[in-house]
Amino acid sequence: MSSNHNVSANALKYLELEDKFGAHNYHPIPVVLEKGEGVYLYDVDGKKYFDFLSGYSAVNQGHCHPEIVKTLQTQASKLTLTSRAFHNNLLGEYEAYITSYFGYDKVLPMNTGVEGGETAIKLARRWGYNVKGIPENNAKIIFAEGNFWGRTLAAISSSTDPSSFKGFGPFMPGFGLVPYNNLVALEKELKDNNVAAFMVEPIQGEAGVVLPDDGYLKGVRDLCTKYNVLFIADEIQTGLARTGKMLACDHENVRPDILILGKALSGGTLPISAVLADDIVMMQIKPGEHGSTYGGNPLACAVAMKSLEVLKSENMAENAHAMGQLLRTELEKLNSPLIKLVRGRGLLNAIVIDHKDPEISWELCLHLRDLGLLAKPTHGDKIRFAPPLIINESQIKEAVQIISEALKKIA
Repeated sequence: MSSNHNVSANALKYLELEDKFGAHNYHPIPVVLEKGEGVYLYDVDGKKYFDFLSGYSAVNQGHCHPEIVKTLQTQASKLTLTSRAFHNNLLGEYEAYITSYFGYDKVLPMNTGVEGGETAIKLARRWGYNVKGIPENNAKIIFAEGNFWGRTLAAISSSTDPSSFKGFGPFMPGFGLVPYNNLVALEKELKDNNVAAFMVEPIQGEAGVVLPDDGYLKGVRDLCTKYNVLFIADEIQTGLARTGKMLACDHENVRPDILILGKALSGGTLPISAVLADDIVMMQIKPGEHGSTYGGNPLACAVAMKSLEVLKSENMAENAHAMGQLLRTELEKLNSPLIKLVRGRGLLNAIVIDHKDPEISWELCLHLRDLGLLAKPTHGDKIRFAPPLIINESQIKEAVQIISEALKKIA
């Protein structure tokens, strides 16, 4: 518990409980939170923080959005789960709502983001066999290096990060990798007639908010069309207004064959994910061939519709675009020798730290915490700055002032 400096005795008792009784599969910033409201979080001692992680983009709409919470409470007191053994009165309404919202024929509802990824791959393989004519058990799915879509055995089988996959083999067969943002390498792979799909994040989140070149997504769409390969967009972190458009793919006006959504689909209240596709893909799966006890439960359906509704009614994409530009401009104005690079789109942003000590990003995040802003490093030298999409101009400027002070403490 050596990293728990500047932690109160009150907070320490919670940290010690986790340390003693919980699996040690996370390394969180030492802060114990008990309340969230809008762009702010509050710890067990009542201290207030800017949330600059937003639950990895699960709370795009802000913490405990009143309309989403009200919908959750109302539905939770009426009906939460029927399983898919029976129909419920909200599933069809939700399916009509979300397919119309994104312009697809069908949706397959799941719970977690990683389940969405697994579902997309199953759909693509089945389409590959039934429609493209790939010989049974020969379908290949191509992924981009640096991808992150979860930690199931399938997800780590496509990973290039040793901390995800080392010591967990054997791995899922039929997966291939190409460098991200490299259309030449992708085309070479797609020439193989056994390739069913290419699955990619429009912006790589966990890798440290890595943006591809302009035109990359359009190039991916064109190549997938040319070689009769499904384009799967993992928009779990980049979707739902985070990057300044409803989907990150919208920046290049491309439409994936399979769209995966999660995280902010519930406004951060419970796990909800969705896989959207047209009939030619979705109808290859028949009853009993894929499912989930909780997928499409009435509580999730009600919450997801409200979560999607407030994104539009409160103009969150437009605000993300404007506030993201302001945030990057203000960060660049700091001229800190510690910031090698500021990058991002909308309110999905990161700074790359320029320092020999690999622990310096962690130290910086501890200083940020002490000053009232919560963020976390990824891959050592990168720190994501991704506040809820309801943040305003004065809050951005106040947050950047905190970042400036923390940088000075390190310098």
